[in-house]
Amino acid sequence: MDDVRKQLRDAAAEHRPDRERMLARVERGMERDAAPGASSRGRPLRPAPWLRIAGATAAVAGVLALGGYAVASVVHGDEPPRTVGTPAAAEPPAATQPLAPDAKGVEDGFLWSDGSIDPKSNDFWAQSTLTFKTGNPLTALTVELRVAQTGGVADTGNWRSLPAGDFTVSVREAGGDLVYRWTLKAGRTVPAGKHVFAGQYNHAEGGRDAGDDTYAAEATASGRKAAVRGDFARTS
Repeated sequence: MDDVRKQLRDAAAEHRPDRERMLARVERGMERDAAPGASSRGRPLRPAPWLRIAGATAAVAGVLALGGYAVASVVHGDEPPRTVGTPAAAEPPAATQPLAPDAKGVEDGFLWSDGSIDPKSNDFWAQSTLTFKTGNPLTALTVELRVAQTGGVADTGNWRSLPAGDFTVSVREAGGDLVYRWTLKAGRTVPAGKHVFAGQYNHAEGGRDAGDDTYAAEATASGRKAAVRGDFARTS
């Protein structure tokens, strides 16, 4: 079957339909029909020659298109048909502004936070770990980690201690940072207690200074909102 498809594809690429010759044949046939004595009494009246020529031109174009479609259909086999039309609306762009810019510190009401670099990080790879504690169940939660692009910083993964299916996760570059964001899905809740989020990434060889990295979180519990923001210890 692959050989047949290749032969058809090659033939389709080389084939150039002689459209002018086909039109000439159609027009000559019409001239014979329009010649004196060509019609007989009782035969239905034929449309005007110019109308027949226009119709014939459309018919020839349709035959050419149909022939090309048939060859393409055989060549492509079982591939699904493509639909040509207005493209789907683009997805809304991811937020690029830092989360909770007005947060006052690492603790706000029922929400407490901390940011640290995992001790297993090395000269080529690191993990930034965010720890949160909440005294109340959360009905909304968004967590953001911003890793400054200090050279060679590239995402290698992320995780959280809460169920993965409860969150929408995005990783992108924005404002010179590698940005991780976890957003609790509508209808899901976060129980009271301690929870961990982590972003993992490669970086340029050598000890990396995380002093320009930041994190933030916004949460809602029982209709009350809380926002926290923090950073990481700078390497001396």
